[in-house]
Amino acid sequence: MQSEFVNALFVWVAAHPGWMSLVIFITAMTESLAIIGVIIPGVLVMFSLGALIGLGHLEFWTAYWWSTGGAIVGDAISFWMGRAFHQSIRQVWPFTKHPGMIARSEEFFRKHGGKSVLFGRFFGPVRGTIPTVAGMMDMTWRHFMIANVISA
Repeated sequence: MQSEFVNALFVWVAAHPGWMSLVIFITAMTESLAIIGVIIPGVLVMFSLGALIGLGHLEFWTAYWWSTGGAIVGDAISFWMGRAFHQSIRQVWPFTKHPGMIARSEEFFRKHGGKSVLFGRFFGPVRGTIPTVAGMMDMTWRHFMIANVISA
């Protein structure tokens, strides 16, 4: 199903190349959202975009800046969700069905503190939920955003 979606997306983008930047931004943002990114990883789309860069159909720096911006915004939204909902976020699907997702991220955050936002982006099992847990555990917005921007 994902490959069908990716194929359809690239056919559409080929017909509407002006929308490529927005597609990159939205893909990076949704992959970084706590709930959506856990369910639908954007790695397939991002890998395909990398192939387009390699083939010369997409400019590297354009893709870089739009994907970085999307990742920053997605993690910031996830942080806000954790800050706004605190412990009640555990009652939201998929966390009700998979409570270990939050538990692993809490353990990672307790072990590494604020650095977990830097490291968590590159550590698969906690990737999608570290920003939410940082918000739940009252990390300051300033410290979160510094780590978020550096790691993006």
